[in-house]
Amino acid sequence: MNKWIPFAAVLILALASPVRAGKTVKVFILAGQSNMVGHGKVEMGRNPDYDKTKKGSPREIKGGIGCLRSLAKDPKTSATYKKFFDADGKLVERDDVFIYSTAPGKSKGRLSTGFGKGGWFGPELGFGFVVGDFLKEPVLIIKTAWGGKDLAVDFRPPSSGDTPLKKNRTAGEYYKKMMTIVKESLAGFEKDFPELKGCKPAFAGFGWHQGWNDGCNEDFTAEYEKNMANFIRDVRKELGVKDLPFVIANTGQNGPGTKGRFAKLCQAQLDIGDPKKHPEFKGTVISIDTRPFKAGDDRAPSGFGYHWNHSGESHFMVGDAMGKAMVKLLQGK
Repeated sequence: MNKWIPFAAVLILALASPVRAGKTVKVFILAGQSNMVGHGKVEMGRNPDYDKTKKGSPREIKGGIGCLRSLAKDPKTSATYKKFFDADGKLVERDDVFIYSTAPGKSKGRLSTGFGKGGWFGPELGFGFVVGDFLKEPVLIIKTAWGGKDLAVDFRPPSSGDTPLKKNRTAGEYYKKMMTIVKESLAGFEKDFPELKGCKPAFAGFGWHQGWNDGCNEDFTAEYEKNMANFIRDVRKELGVKDLPFVIANTGQNGPGTKGRFAKLCQAQLDIGDPKKHPEFKGTVISIDTRPFKAGDDRAPSGFGYHWNHSGESHFMVGDAMGKAMVKLLQGK
């Protein structure tokens, strides 16, 4: 089976897709806020010749620094990123990894770019390529992510109870929305993905990349670890998978120099995966420190200070690390 294909071949494969009836399709849930939504740029990147003193000098250009295409062409990084393009330079799609996404880009289809904000991508790209290469079974990713959402209120798990911190919001609204979408997506997956008709879905893992909004509030930060532990327990209980593998990528977009509440938040997210602090999660939860994944200002498309500066490199590294951690859990390591 081909692991990835050019866009032009989609119609042909739709008419002559591999027979998968009776096989298990491994289902992974990816959830979080805007960094999970995905702001990794594909075509437009930083203009190396930008001069703000010159009128009309563009900040970004096609194929500029930090976008996926520039990474694929750069001799220093091409070995890692060239797999996302075919020999003619066209973006490729996996024929064994499928995705449903709530992000404001493509909503469903074969895994490629475009399932983030508009034509951009998020951690699902790196994650999907890793688990897709590892597993023999087809993969279905259900990505539920919305910008500006916190764990303290929006994603608040049921076992954390209500909270006076909610103000004019409903505690757990996006937790419930996430679970509803997961269940509805699975109920109609054969219609959405005809290639998977006859397959039997099985939950295989959960990936979480969120935290920025909780880091903006001292009370939210203080209870993050408790809420995250409850979140894991509640998701497992509701999906009926006792030890569903969890990978948590912390909110490290401020880089190695992260300070204050965001440093505390990053540590709380790492502590969840520490078997000494949470022995109940030993062997089933891995936390990833993403702070080293911040691309330098000279390598990122923008310098906004958020959304990983729209770096294709950073978004890929987060997803790639999440995928590799998930494989370790699936292997029982």
